[in-house]
Amino acid sequence: MAFGFGIIGCGMIANFHAKAIADVKGAKLVACFDSFPAAADKLAATYGCKAYHKLEDMLADPKVDAVTIGTPSGAHMEPAVMAAKAGKHVIVEKPLEITLDRCDAIIKACEKAKVKLATIFPSRFHDSSRAMRKAIEEKRFGVLTLGDAYVKWFRTQQYYDGGKWRGTWELDGGGALMNQAIHSVDLLNWLMGPIEEIRAQWGTLAHERIAVEDTAVATIRFASGALGVIEATTAAYPGYLKRIELHGSEGSAAMEEEDLVKWDFAKPGKLDAKIIESMQNKKSGGGGAADPTAIGHHGHALQFQDLYDAVKKNRAPAVDGKEGRKSVEIILALYKSAETGKPVTLPLAKDPTLKARKRKTGK
Repeated sequence: MAFGFGIIGCGMIANFHAKAIADVKGAKLVACFDSFPAAADKLAATYGCKAYHKLEDMLADPKVDAVTIGTPSGAHMEPAVMAAKAGKHVIVEKPLEITLDRCDAIIKACEKAKVKLATIFPSRFHDSSRAMRKAIEEKRFGVLTLGDAYVKWFRTQQYYDGGKWRGTWELDGGGALMNQAIHSVDLLNWLMGPIEEIRAQWGTLAHERIAVEDTAVATIRFASGALGVIEATTAAYPGYLKRIELHGSEGSAAMEEEDLVKWDFAKPGKLDAKIIESMQNKKSGGGGAADPTAIGHHGHALQFQDLYDAVKKNRAPAVDGKEGRKSVEIILALYKSAETGKPVTLPLAKDPTLKARKRKTGK
């Protein structure tokens, strides 16, 4: 019998989850649920699964072995905890949640129920990301000096007006950082981290009727002593490919979307020629730079396959709940630094309050 997935939250991202599940060997999409019944019915008709209008009913279905959660970011905790208590394995779309307390509640519930928990960060599964990680582990960069993440994207005003939860602290949890750049924040921390100190500023510069940032910058210090920059915006027309740069005393590498574009090391490596050759055959299009629907689902498929394999082999998923929590903590620290005008060290002693973030904009 196929390993059954159920989808909770049938908005835009659910289509990527459904396509990813179809690519997982041994798995099948069997059910979906949304608080708006018509959305569940539409997804079910499109992908050939059963639509449920009550979450409790879907979680009682023995054919559902795992669920994916694609509700608004600040509404991840409740269905995740319910699924864990029902004995279902859980995949949560990024961010894991929008506060550390809510992240911890998901992690605790899954640990108590002894079910697997994964957070969606498909960028970690790209060949380019893994090549960078391997080069760091092999100390090919020498002394690490700089690690930078740039996400200069564009979202129209209509994008924010198109969903009441978008651009709100309560459900989006933030703006360009928490929603869009979190993939790059996670990747930078995974490659160069841990991040130890953050100094930041942000503003809402080009969009109306949103309470969150559309532009943010931060300087960071890693535990290794290396320095770095995070830049994130949804107000850079027409939107450029996101970029990660790593630099050290003996090497540098850069990636745009999932393509390596720079690979320069003082000492040659066995796979360098193959990597440099692959740089001539870029796969990435525009990514999500200007269109949130323009991303591919292949990274999701690799991560869904990883959860399936983790269940079968009884191991932790590659990006579990604790890994997913890290990027949320970094972004909350950045918000705190912007609000106070002071550097913030990690780990955070306590969860920054939503009230404090609202004071920054007065909205």
